Order: sequence, then C-alpha cells, then structure tokens
Amino acid sequence: MDKTVLEKAILLMELYKSGELGGEWMPEDKNPKYDISSKENYLYFTLPMALNYQRNSYKLWESAYETAKDKDTRDVFDPYQVIDMSEEQLRESLLKYKVALQKNKQPEIWRRLCMTFVESFDGDVRNIFKENNDSAKQVKEYMLNHKKEFPYLSGNKIMNYWLYVMGQYTDLLIVDKENISVAPDTNVIQASLKLNLINESEYNSSKVQEIVANRWEEVFKNTEYKPIDIHTPLWLWNRGDFKDLTI
Repeated sequence: MDKTVLEKAILLMELYKSGELGGEWMPEDKNPKYDISSKENYLYFTLPMALNYQRNSYKLWESAYETAKDKDTRDVFDPYQVIDMSEEQLRESLLKYKVALQKNKQPEIWRRLCMTFVESFDGDVRNIFKENNDSAKQVKEYMLNHKKEFPYLSGNKIMNYWLYVMGQYTDLLIVDKENISVAPDTNVIQASLKLNLINESEYNSSKVQEIVANRWEEVFKNTEYKPIDIHTPLWLWNRGDFKDLTI
C-alpha cells in the first residue's frame, strides 16, 4: 500500500487529537448522561443506531435524546415495554421527535431488535457482549449468523460503527479492537477517495464499502494503529472540506 496514505492517515489522527479537525461535539454526545455501565445506557446507544442510514447523524441523536427525556415516549428504550406496545403507540412515540422517519418500516425494525434482546438477552444489550467474551469478532459473527434478528444493525457499516460507539460511550472494554473495521459511511468513503486509497471506479462500485474497509485494514497492518482509529478523523476531515495536509 502506498506509504503516503499511511503517513497522511497518521497526520489526520494527530490533527484530530489536537482538535484541529473540530469534533468538539460529536452526534452521540447528545445523550441523557446515563451511568455508562447501565442497561439504559447500552440500549440508548444501540436502538437508534439501526435507524442511522441515509440521514444526518446529529439530527438522529438529537431526536433520540428528546425521545428519551420525554416521559411520554421514553418507554421505547425499554425492550419489554416495546414488545407490549400497539403498532400505533410505538409509531407515534418514534415519530414524535423523528427518531423514525418512516411510519411503518422503521418502527418494525425497532420492535424486531427489542424482541431479539428480550428473547435472547433478557432485554439487556450488555448480555450479547458477555456471552461473546467482549470480543468484536465474536459479536460480529453472532450477528451475521442471526441477521434477521438484527435488522440494519447487522449491516457492515452500522455494525462496525455501533461497536465503536459502544467502546466510546459505555464501559465496554472490547478485547480485540483490531476486529472493528472502518465504518465506511459516505464521509469516510469520500475521504478515502481524496487520499487516493480508492480510485473513481472503485468509488462508484456497488462494493465500495467492502473495498474501503479492506483497504484500511491493509494500511494499518503491522502498525500500532487499528482501522477504527481513522474513522472519526476521516469523518471530520470530509465534513470540514478537507483541511490541507502537509506531509
């Protein structure tokens, strides 16, 4: 792999750590400040994640925050309450602050996830990690073997980013962070193109997410860095209109 890509990646990470890429306020920072080890905290950072596709992340988490703070809607973060709700009640609660933007499909996704956590993990997201030895690799394998039980959350992009968020906003200590790949969302893909990690043809490929994730694994192979380390720097660099990099 082109050495300059690694050099630029290291510089981006340094700029991020020094605050020069921004990021003082990330989307997930909008949260109710639950005890980081609590069941409520793990659920808060899990359920909305499955609806985090083709939308503004800041607005999603603002919506999640308002929903969690409102006594009339906060029950949507309790899987046992959700599976007992009528379709209308769940729909209204998720639409009130626009956690859900689709009135049928997204409430169904939310309910299916809640059913999974109730039926397999006693309604507690922490148990999926306990049962898989706090291993990103094992959790990913489990979810991929039960994809229908984890709609959208088991998608490559969202699953890896969810694992990253779990490691950032809860007390979870993932034992194998190297198995969390870059979460190849639009910002990361565009930044990867800007760095010449991928070419225009690959950028327009239907497999671009897979290509980007694999390339970043190659870049950081045999280094002290892990692929997920570059996610936020790339995300902020793209949103900041590609701050000039001097190697």
